Amino acid sequence: MASKYKSEHIIPILANFPIYNKSKFRCDLVASISVAVLLVPQAMAYALLAGVPPIYGLYTALIPLAVYAVLGSTPQLSVGPVAVSALLVLAGLSKLAEPGTAEYISLAITCGLLIGFIQVVLSLLRMGFLANFLSHPVIAGFTSAAAIIISITQLKDVFGIALPSDSNIPETISHIANNIASTNMYTLSIALAAMLVIFILKKLNKALPGTLVAVVLATIGAYYMGLESKGVSLVKDVPSGLPSIILPDLRLETIRMLIPTLITVTIVGIVESISIAKALEAKHKNYTIRPNQELLALGASKILGSFFQAIPSSASFSRSALNSDSGAKTTFSSVFAALIVALVLLFFTPLFYYLPKAVLAAIIILSVISLFDYKEAKNLWKTHKKDFIVMAVTFVSCFAFGIDHGVFIGVALSVFAILWKTSRPHIATLGNIPGTTFYRNLERFEETECLEDGLILRFDEQLYFGNASFFKQRIFKLATQDENDNVNKVLLDASNISSIDSSGIHALRDLDNSLKASGIDLYICGAHGPVRDILKISGLMTEPEKHHLTVHECVSYLAGHKNISPYNKALQTNTDS
Repeated sequence: MASKYKSEHIIPILANFPIYNKSKFRCDLVASISVAVLLVPQAMAYALLAGVPPIYGLYTALIPLAVYAVLGSTPQLSVGPVAVSALLVLAGLSKLAEPGTAEYISLAITCGLLIGFIQVVLSLLRMGFLANFLSHPVIAGFTSAAAIIISITQLKDVFGIALPSDSNIPETISHIANNIASTNMYTLSIALAAMLVIFILKKLNKALPGTLVAVVLATIGAYYMGLESKGVSLVKDVPSGLPSIILPDLRLETIRMLIPTLITVTIVGIVESISIAKALEAKHKNYTIRPNQELLALGASKILGSFFQAIPSSASFSRSALNSDSGAKTTFSSVFAALIVALVLLFFTPLFYYLPKAVLAAIIILSVISLFDYKEAKNLWKTHKKDFIVMAVTFVSCFAFGIDHGVFIGVALSVFAILWKTSRPHIATLGNIPGTTFYRNLERFEETECLEDGLILRFDEQLYFGNASFFKQRIFKLATQDENDNVNKVLLDASNISSIDSSGIHALRDLDNSLKASGIDLYICGAHGPVRDILKISGLMTEPEKHHLTVHECVSYLAGHKNISPYNKALQTNTDS
């Protein structure tokens, strides 16, 4: 039994076999067809966005999807090529090779293998928490910028205007604006018509395959109207057959060149995939995702996929949502979707010859437009100005320095904001609410009463090397400033100090000595068990009368109840919280 549990724990799909039935099969099959209908054109579109031929998008929609289905812990999650990862790959690799060339394609495939390896290692080391350093404002700023940048990169295919291969975003806009008169009206009409068809069908019913309808109509129109001769760019030849096995380029020089791209795509991919998985978990409430298992599944899907010519894959929000809404019950829905992609590769790729690239551009634009999170920007402006600044800086940085550098700037700013906040934490001056044992911030509760000859101060942060000097200087300044010349005692409410390191101990000891030299006694109230343990070991609990379980007990003691309560005595021996 233990071995069976262990196998199902590592390979979650095994748990479905004993309980799989016709009802679940029907639900999974219907969902897989819906997902495949969206996946095939999206895969081709995102491959072009990543700078590789469309066939590599279909390869990425095959093996990674099937591998995740075996190892993933989220039944409705759909893995494959996605817009954000594709853009990051293009941003990083286009500096190393010309998009579309054999060298570029080789780098993209190797990139997928190495990202997968990193994710598997992070899973084994239980280090998925590292993705938390990409805060929500950074994600919102990055994805909003990505939505605009992705849309701009597709304008060349929407207007049918050729662009220099090394054009950046400002140059792209400038070139299109200067050459707007050369717009191919057939191309523009196809793109706008495709957007209209997809938009209308989605509004009528989300279950309608608007993307497939647009692809079929455009392909038929291009064939019968001879649009290739009218300057409309077509997908043309897409190789038939399943991908052959290759060995990615693992030379040290190649790996070294890919490091910046690997870091960016890995972090963003983890955050994107785990966020989608958590959203699905919250919606269904009948399973619990395991983040480290998710990392293992995502990493393994990339590793195995790279040997079958797949570029970096990730979880797709749109396809996962469609899979969920279509009634998928297990990860077998992804297995079936992968089989459908395999059938497309074997028998239907010749049909894509007359597919206009303008349709793929339209699919990409409509897919990413929801990433532009202006509502979140408005919300942060109203509620958290600092987070709004982080979002805005990330957004602007993606345009100014490139999307890969923009993410790093956003992460650095988030970490700096955390360090700044913890290095200068909030210190509240407390007073008693009359008739109660509660002590609250004087600035927030007007009816509070202060100690006549003392200060009650609450330090709202862990006490560590980053804020130890601030702690010592700030509290000493508050206790000795002119308006507090009658103060002869300071009660430190330590209930919000979750931990204390050696620098904090030194700061606390120095503060106590400095206050004593000024004729002021320091009392510590409400310290938690782990903090009391450190205080005791460090020799800072040698005066029992200066340590109390609560602020109120300390105030009562100072008011004349000189006997130390049994609870207070317990501080000297009991290390429980």
